[in-house]
Amino acid sequence: MALPRGARQRAVIVLERLRDEYPDARCALVYQNPFQLLAATILSAQSTDEMVNKTTPALFARFPSAADLAEADPEELETLIHSTGFYRSKAKSLLGMARAVEECYGGEVPQGLDELVTLPGVGRKTGNVVRSVAFGLPGLPVDTHVGRLARRLRLTVETDPVKAELDLNRLVPEAERGAFSLRLIEHGRAVCSARRPRCDACVLADVCPSAFKV
Repeated sequence: MALPRGARQRAVIVLERLRDEYPDARCALVYQNPFQLLAATILSAQSTDEMVNKTTPALFARFPSAADLAEADPEELETLIHSTGFYRSKAKSLLGMARAVEECYGGEVPQGLDELVTLPGVGRKTGNVVRSVAFGLPGLPVDTHVGRLARRLRLTVETDPVKAELDLNRLVPEAERGAFSLRLIEHGRAVCSARRPRCDACVLADVCPSAFKV
């Protein structure tokens, strides 16, 4: 196939092929409700999903709701989440988030991105994870995998996650944004790694401007 000249044309092909390649892509974090997903996503910063999933069962058993977490003892909370790293700042974010959810939203995690990003420890990436995964609403989280692949595919040139998200939003239909992000993450882990991308095994190699050049 001739290399598509424009990002919009390329995005159509990328969407279709990743949909076929990863039809069951899903969030790797284990959760039972929006509150748990929000807390787990906050913990996932500078940590792995595997480590977070090992940590959250004890956390949610001790603090099953925003109301419970809002009253947590900071030192106990730090001990429970210590293994995820940056535990002091994360404990502060979790406490602030839980109190804000209780005080401002009646204990229910809000669905709007504008509301989500007002919660302590919640930026656009975390807000978009909660919107797209927990609520099935439009949201395109840009993590390191998504940003790296989007730049390699020349769907954006932005290194800033917010600017990259806005570029991708112009190319990806609302209904597909969450799944597209998850598929890019899976592809980034399985094929298009940061240091040694496996272009010879990539379903996007013939339309990727960076294929065999990284």
